[in-house]
Amino acid sequence: MKNVMILTGAGQIGMAIARRMGYGMKIVIGDKKTENAEAISNTMNQAGFDIAAMQMDLSSRESIQAMIAEAQNYGPVTMLVNAAGVSPSQAPVEAILKVDLYGTAVLLEEVGKIIAPGGVGVTISSQSGHRMPALTPAEDEQLACTPAGELLKLEILQPENIKDTLHAYQMAKRCNEKRVMAESVRWGEKGARINSISPGIIVTPLALDEFNGPRGDFYKNMFAKCPAGRPGTADEVANVAGPRVSV
Repeated sequence: MKNVMILTGAGQIGMAIARRMGYGMKIVIGDKKTENAEAISNTMNQAGFDIAAMQMDLSSRESIQAMIAEAQNYGPVTMLVNAAGVSPSQAPVEAILKVDLYGTAVLLEEVGKIIAPGGVGVTISSQSGHRMPALTPAEDEQLACTPAGELLKLEILQPENIKDTLHAYQMAKRCNEKRVMAESVRWGEKGARINSISPGIIVTPLALDEFNGPRGDFYKNMFAKCPAGRPGTADEVANVAGPRVSV
């Protein structure tokens, strides 16, 4: 039996964090596209890691629970790395809210039930959640504390109140940050920690879809005006995540 990392999302950021923190652990990676999870698994296994791939749909509580059950077959779950999600150019409003907002809330809740004492977790949010106008304190509290199963019923998340896919993405990422705040209390009761990171523009396949989409010029303008003068890399995010998921 080994300590187990649950890794959601077969992307560059999740893999970078797993490579930095997953040595000596059993890593269970889940992605909606099994072939993507298997590709990451093959790459990391060939680099000396111990990783198993499976299909996991972040928008489904049952799928999340199945992944957790699979992970527990290998040992105690001591680490969560949540890097799953869809971008404004990849999905419609409904899917963004179901995956990025609802799915993340369910994942944090379900893993929080079984995380081992002393365990740690990190969820990848986005600076996009900080770029929208401030919500009211009551709205922030709703995003933080509404039971996950009722989140999508909130008035502020109804179709008439969501302008477009970018707005949906921003709301989802704002919710991610607030859910982590609330869940950190529950995790803390078990001696476990959960944090979120809100990266800027990081070069990943998801980001490339945005660069080549209708907001491409907007992103290029951001690069030109930011102090670094360039987008970030997944490994830079892993450098930030490392101290936050050190057991």
